[in-house]
Amino acid sequence: MGIDETINKILRSYEEIGDINTNGAFPFPNKENVVEILHDLQSLIFPGFKKAEVIAAENLRYFTGQRVHKIVLMLRDEIQKALFYELKSMKGENCKQQENLRCLPFAEKAALALVEEIPELRRKIHLDVLAAVNGDPAAHNAEEVIVSYPGLEAIMTYRIAHFLFKNGIPVIPRIMTEYSHSRTGIDIHPGAKIGESFFIDHGTGVVIGETSIIGNNVKIYQGVTLGALSVKKSLKNQKRHPTIEDDVTIYANATILGGETVIGRGSTVGGNTWVTKSVAENSMIVQN
Repeated sequence: MGIDETINKILRSYEEIGDINTNGAFPFPNKENVVEILHDLQSLIFPGFKKAEVIAAENLRYFTGQRVHKIVLMLRDEIQKALFYELKSMKGENCKQQENLRCLPFAEKAALALVEEIPELRRKIHLDVLAAVNGDPAAHNAEEVIVSYPGLEAIMTYRIAHFLFKNGIPVIPRIMTEYSHSRTGIDIHPGAKIGESFFIDHGTGVVIGETSIIGNNVKIYQGVTLGALSVKKSLKNQKRHPTIEDDVTIYANATILGGETVIGRGSTVGGNTWVTKSVAENSMIVQN
């Protein structure tokens, strides 16, 4: 088979199977662009820590302004693609190209809203940093946590993605959190609701499902799963994942399942436990 015939077969597969993202009428968000936006957002939250850049104090306003403008423009374009593609998915052939223009104001508003949220995100993430410093004897200082802890990277990405998710932005939050998942081994769905001062120690293999609710001052270790008892598609719009109340510690490889399962405030869940029923406040759960 010659190279020309091979190319023809590849092109025919594009026509027959689909799954091709062009710059045509209905482009899908670009993963590389979303990841670049995420990196810029992380650098906006922690200037000088996430990229190889030297920022003089007198130039901080310039660096910040430049980064904000770049984020808003790039994020606006990717959100517009996501909104229009979702609209097309609902309307099918009835969706007209002109409706793409109607998505633009909402996309710009959403991008600006995220940037305006940065001070509040920084406040929450700073509390997550302190939770790591205070909760891990191996953490020497906040800077070490910011630069090197995968748990913090996953939580920071989640908090950015969650803001977009709760404001109705499709696809992009999942791109962000799954990218972080691939880097850290920590899988947090952007739809989960997580309180302040959250600490994930070590982190590899942690899974936090879409409808999980986590309170304040919660600490979890590697391999913990907050999952569903069933993965039936019909349960899509129901609460499938557990609720973890304030001041709970969950040790390595514990599995907690079910939308009605509540781990009461101040409880400790031991390692390698399997929990499918609620427990009262200040409980100690250990493997039999």
